[in-house]
Amino acid sequence: MLTSELLERIRRLEIRTRRRVQTLLAGEYHSAFKGQGMDFAEVREYVPGDEVRSLDWNVSARMDAPFVKVFQEERELNVLLAVDVSASGRFGSAGKCKRDWMAELGAVLAFSAIRNRDKVGLLLFSDRVERHVPPAKGSRHGLRLIRDLLAHEPEGRGTDLALALQHLQRTQKKRAIIFLISDFQAPLEARGLRALGRRHDLVALCIQDRLEEELPPLGLLHLEDLETGRRRWLDAGDPAVRAHWRAHWQGRCQTLDQTLRAAAVDQVRLSAGEDPGRPLEQFFLRRSHRT
Repeated sequence: MLTSELLERIRRLEIRTRRRVQTLLAGEYHSAFKGQGMDFAEVREYVPGDEVRSLDWNVSARMDAPFVKVFQEERELNVLLAVDVSASGRFGSAGKCKRDWMAELGAVLAFSAIRNRDKVGLLLFSDRVERHVPPAKGSRHGLRLIRDLLAHEPEGRGTDLALALQHLQRTQKKRAIIFLISDFQAPLEARGLRALGRRHDLVALCIQDRLEEELPPLGLLHLEDLETGRRRWLDAGDPAVRAHWRAHWQGRCQTLDQTLRAAAVDQVRLSAGEDPGRPLEQFFLRRSHRT
């Protein structure tokens, strides 16, 4: 059921993302990803310079003149948003939690796909598969995905990225562009990424919060791991503790970068509180120059 509060949240989110979507569509979204193949369009008379291999011999024999087959790129894409809804997404220091920023990023991509007449689907995962909506077209379908992004209450607290990748490998038969949206707090193996990437175009979108990178000098802090429930005290006033925190964060980022690079998976890193339109537009631009 769509409550009035949820409808208002969807409306506000669509208004906020409208300009970003228009910018992406006017920019490089169309050319960043290739179509699924070539579709037959028509038969026309041969003109000098046409590829001889395109001749339609049956039509040419009937018409007693050379005719060629004309093909065009199939532009309709299958887009799937795989969004991490584990408990670590409830953390946030930029006015909203990371999961809210993930939902906003997902909305930008979903509305972009819808307005480009592409099919778009959704996978919500934690330490289990929470919800899977296969790709489809249309604004009503898109609004359903946005509703799920905003309103779904996850059953699991942890993160199992390997399980999500295996589920997509098993269920997504038709080639798709898969945006894996997560804070990547859990370990990630290149093997599962490579297996999925052989069949699909996989892009990792990493959402990070500034407090995860740099611990402020706030004195004694009582911290809780939102996924495991473990708690500990930490002296944030100690420069050595803050240096260790920063080094641990940089090491984890380096490991993620190496894993994604080994699996040949593109990565876009976004900070919570940052407008997602700009980094997405830059990424699409780089992709369009590469394809």
